[in-house]
Amino acid sequence: MELAQVRLLVTDFAACYRFCADVLGLKPQSGATGGPYERFSPHTGSAGIALQDRAMMAEVRAELGDTATGHRSLVVLRVDDLDAYCAEIASRGATLLHGPAPMTDRMRVARLKDPEGNLVELQEWLLLRG
Repeated sequence: MELAQVRLLVTDFAACYRFCADVLGLKPQSGATGGPYERFSPHTGSAGIALQDRAMMAEVRAELGDTATGHRSLVVLRVDDLDAYCAEIASRGATLLHGPAPMTDRMRVARLKDPEGNLVELQEWLLLRG
């Protein structure tokens, strides 16, 4: 078994697409900026983040038509240089909620939200820095 993707059900597909592509710098699979689905990949690794239009999924599961509230997910991305990546995404419009700061003696983190309120945690694994 292999993790293929984490899929986020979103109501403002275009805003979330721009966030993944333009702010986080993830690579879109097809360029479907208007949805209803797009998969994004980091520069390394095989797992990805996918966006799915919430209204489309509500056609299959009616309760998904309800407005989602609160923190619904936490997407974690590992980066090699947390400070540099945070500066890069801030220059593209990201607003950090926390960090960069130590989380443990082995990890530093920063957190932000996407346009739908999903939390994104950026991790720098200090043991991998050599």
